[in-house]
Amino acid sequence: MSARDDISSLTINRLSVYLRCLRRLHSEGTENISSADLASRFHLSASQIRKDLAHFGELGIRGVGYRVDDLKGRLEQLLGLDAEHRAVIVGAGNLGTALARFPGFQSSTFRVVALFDNDLAKVMAAQQQPSDSAPPLFHSSEMPSRLGALGAQLGILTVPAHAAQSNYDVLADNGISAVLNFAPLRLDERDSVPVKTVDILIFMEELAFLLRSRAD
Repeated sequence: MSARDDISSLTINRLSVYLRCLRRLHSEGTENISSADLASRFHLSASQIRKDLAHFGELGIRGVGYRVDDLKGRLEQLLGLDAEHRAVIVGAGNLGTALARFPGFQSSTFRVVALFDNDLAKVMAAQQQPSDSAPPLFHSSEMPSRLGALGAQLGILTVPAHAAQSNYDVLADNGISAVLNFAPLRLDERDSVPVKTVDILIFMEELAFLLRSRAD
């Protein structure tokens, strides 16, 4: 187990938040910033920033704070954002096609290289009229033969709940290293192919709870 394996997902999530802040500071021409100033400007916790960054050594300079460019580059490296990660989307419905067009998935860091769907008519229509602005669409049965050549590391599941596990297994069997799952269920995941599940209803239900609590 590496030292990174001991870092919690909450800490990793906060590193992503810090990186967004640093990118904004970089675009504004800010060269140095202290943890207190960073926290004050972006409504964060200075002590939490220092604690999180301490996991990775001395990243600041006493009396100066953090050099924005240096810390931005270090966080990009720590988060693996200094390399391209290819992804495939399984499920070319409304959500899948919307994600394929998401600018963040057509960047130098994350790039959707293909979609797969089990609707043969939809696949044939897309192949007869290919789009320069959208990744190619293939039938789901082609995943085992195409995933290797596509060089994808990430899989994104936007299929119905009943189809999520079987598609996860196909992805895991054919070289995909991690999966983002939008189906509303917990998958039986393998240790070698981690899953992050995004269940929008959970967040909506949390908001409903907060509304009810305020009303009471």
